[in-house]
Parts: sequence; structure tokens; C-alpha cells
Amino acid sequence: QVQLVESGGGLVQPGGSLRLSCVASGFIFSINSLDWYRQAPGKERELVASITSDARTNYADSVKGRFIISRVNRYNTMYLQMNSVKPEDTAVYYCHFVSRYRDNYWGQGTQVTVSS
Repeated sequence: QVQLVESGGGLVQPGGSLRLSCVASGFIFSINSLDWYRQAPGKERELVASITSDARTNYADSVKGRFIISRVNRYNTMYLQMNSVKPEDTAVYYCHFVSRYRDNYWGQGTQVTVSS
């Protein structure tokens, strides 16, 4: 059974930093790509960053140069380092995985609020 569990969200001031974690289980973590998505109130869920099995990364333009996605396969964990955060980064952040059968799996989400 696939499980994705996010943690690390919270309240952070503009310009600050936060690191999100996603611990995965129920599939072979090391050979799969994963993503971070986010959803702000009243907006559609959007892709933030992706990382392949060999650690190639891709970012939304809105976070490029500020966020860093990474993974540690031996811990079945993916991270999102969020730097220089802005109020518009406020959202629920989700870990996401697509299986080889094209099933979509989501974590429960972790709230990030950027406010002074």
C-alpha cells in the first residue's frame, strides 16, 4: 500500500526558510520520480518541483532559484527546501507519485503559511 507522509510545514516570515519532508512507503522509492505540488485557497493545485530517480530536477518558474528539491533514497524521503519565501507561497504542499500503472498517489498535505 502506497503511503506518502509530508511534514515540516508551518508559519514562516517573508524572506525566511522552511524544509518540507515526504516519507514514502509501499513502492520502490529509488527507481521512481516524485513531485511536490501546492494548492492555495481558491486556486488549482499546481506543480512546484519534480525529481527523477537519478535526481534530475525541474521547477515551476515561480519558485526557480528559491526552492530546492532533493531526495535520499536510503531513507525513502524527498525534501523541498524553501528559501526566500513570499506570501504567495502560502499553500498546502503535497507529495505526489504516479505508479507504473498510472495511478496517482497523494500525501495528506502540509500547510505552509508565509506571513509577518
